[in-house]
Amino acid sequence: MVRLEDVVEFVSGSPQFRIKESSEDTAPLYTYYGQLNLEEDLNGIGSNGNDGKQVRTFDKVNTLCQGDIVFSLISGKSTIVGVKHQGYLYTQNYIKLVTGKQFDSKYLVFMLNEDQSIKRQFHMGLQGSQVLKYTLKQVKELVLPVLPMINKQRLIGELYFNHLRLEALRNRVTHLETTIALEKLRGASRND
Repeated sequence: MVRLEDVVEFVSGSPQFRIKESSEDTAPLYTYYGQLNLEEDLNGIGSNGNDGKQVRTFDKVNTLCQGDIVFSLISGKSTIVGVKHQGYLYTQNYIKLVTGKQFDSKYLVFMLNEDQSIKRQFHMGLQGSQVLKYTLKQVKELVLPVLPMINKQRLIGELYFNHLRLEALRNRVTHLETTIALEKLRGASRND
């Protein structure tokens, strides 16, 4: 029986309430990593929205690098940080997972997001809880299924991310087709 904490190092995010904001222009400016950023990294498609909340501070804060694995304690989802979110500040609502050589990063994300035994473990931990928020302890204590060989992990992880991207693109096309159809209908109803 292998627990996630046996094979992964955990780095918690910066406690947001402890960050001392600075009004000085010389203070480094950080953008907070949020749920929308996580979804963008997961499906590989950026949104056209603004970049989110920012803070200037001289405090030492935890930031993300491209390729980092991030787990959200809010949604229970994980992803790999994309180049667009390099240097973003992550708060205590997120955990960075640092893996060794026995894990492919994309496979670990697939497993945390999709594996039925892991979903069951999370569900058991949330039963009776009023607040649906995951804990670092829960994530650390996850019992892992038997891992396939590293080259099979790479293949599964790659296919998973490609599938999510394809699904997001299909959804975007469907949304755009609906928008175009509605505009045509509105135009037709005005020309009477």
